[in-house]
Amino acid sequence: MVSPSEMTETAPAIMTTESERIESSRELVDNEEEEKIRRQKKLEEALEAKSLRRIISAYLNYPEASEEDLKRWERSYRKLSPAHKALVPHYPMKFQRLRRCISANSYFIFNMLQAFEPPIDLSQELDGCEDSNLDCAPHERYTLDERHDSSCQPALTNSCTYKEESKHIRDPITGVSIEELQRKEAHDHSPKDDSADTRINDKTCDCHEGQLNHDHGSVSFSSHDWLDSSLQTHVPLVDVDKVRCIIRNIVRDWAAEGQRERDQCYKPILEELDSLFPDRLKESTPPACLVPGAGLGRLALEISCLGFISQGNEFSYYMMICSSFILNYTQVPGEWTIYPWIHSNCNSLSDNDQLRPIAIPDIHPASAGITEGFSMCGGDFVEVYNESSHAGMWDAVVTCFFIDTAHNVIEYIQTISKILKDGGVWINLGPLLYHFADTYGHENEMSIELSLEDVKRVASHFGFVIEKERTIETTYTTNPRAMMQNRYYTAFWTMRKKCAITTT
Repeated sequence: MVSPSEMTETAPAIMTTESERIESSRELVDNEEEEKIRRQKKLEEALEAKSLRRIISAYLNYPEASEEDLKRWERSYRKLSPAHKALVPHYPMKFQRLRRCISANSYFIFNMLQAFEPPIDLSQELDGCEDSNLDCAPHERYTLDERHDSSCQPALTNSCTYKEESKHIRDPITGVSIEELQRKEAHDHSPKDDSADTRINDKTCDCHEGQLNHDHGSVSFSSHDWLDSSLQTHVPLVDVDKVRCIIRNIVRDWAAEGQRERDQCYKPILEELDSLFPDRLKESTPPACLVPGAGLGRLALEISCLGFISQGNEFSYYMMICSSFILNYTQVPGEWTIYPWIHSNCNSLSDNDQLRPIAIPDIHPASAGITEGFSMCGGDFVEVYNESSHAGMWDAVVTCFFIDTAHNVIEYIQTISKILKDGGVWINLGPLLYHFADTYGHENEMSIELSLEDVKRVASHFGFVIEKERTIETTYTTNPRAMMQNRYYTAFWTMRKKCAITTT
């Protein structure tokens, strides 16, 4: 029998043991949680590596896919009767010219890929998910849209940076028509698969001039392990179509032939910014302007040249790889020659129009006169800029052919309102061709498709007042010499955020 004094003496020992047990249990739970987070992070990195390999493979598959198209055209020609062949005797020579054009495009693409420094280890593998099983990879979030699709590469000159924030990379969807590809390419925003989100850690890359050697358009780099054929995958043609769309977008942003479209779309925005901030060059700190959906970066660069702190935000790696190369590694105007119109025989006035060369870039970005602080930030617009650090930080937000890339355009408007200072301005130009409106086969897919009237009503709810509004007619990555040109009657407005409101 235990005496009361003995019970008193043993009690603390029992309590101490119980406390240790609880502490040990907590440590076990914490360790399990840490291990779960570690495994999840590893899976996300592997998924991102897989998706990025697929995007790189799409670029590398461009020559083969283009050759297959060419062989198909040659087969059709061979089926002609001798009498009909005699009417188009120049066709064999045209096919030879097309092969030379494909080679020139491929040369540009491969040099661009050699300059790209992947922000993650591309050799990572997914357990139980082979590279050949493309369904295992996350879906590229934007449908192909001849509008926008930026990686962590320094953005040219010593005053620019490239940033990456919570980037979600997904493989593209299939079943998109060529006409839709041509309209929906640059933002390259395919349907979102919430079950397969992938992320890259926040990363900022400082830029340094003179880090690469150029020799009349050729770039000398050490070989990249991630370009090894064993890490490449065979991708659907829709992926290669994205590459072709990127080539057309280069014309829009970085060729003299794209000047007309830039005048239609960018010039009204630049003029509006110039008039709204007349004293910006006298201020100790220039006004800050954000450009979501910045694509290949020309508009963000032009805004920087006006004297703004300018940041472009872009989601798609297709766009990021290309914009980084042009911004960082081009040495002189006209350094590269591409042939953007060779992939369609339709609506051509002549073979020479179809096969005409385009020199890029039309300007040397490093010598354009950008303002200190110009940067490109990769990542999903809502995810990156909903961070508290961006709240009320921007004097202006410029959206050009962007707001209809949203699953939920209301969320876009809410985010723009959140990040603008009181009295800040939102300048928009673009149509409302909602990118997910015609997505089929994805039951969980979301697409909110507001009319222009409803968009303005929602904007009013989040504190915006329209100061200017008009319609601007424009094209988008259109071949100016083609017999068919799609035109948009875009909504152009300036809205001002009048007061602080709750945006929850």
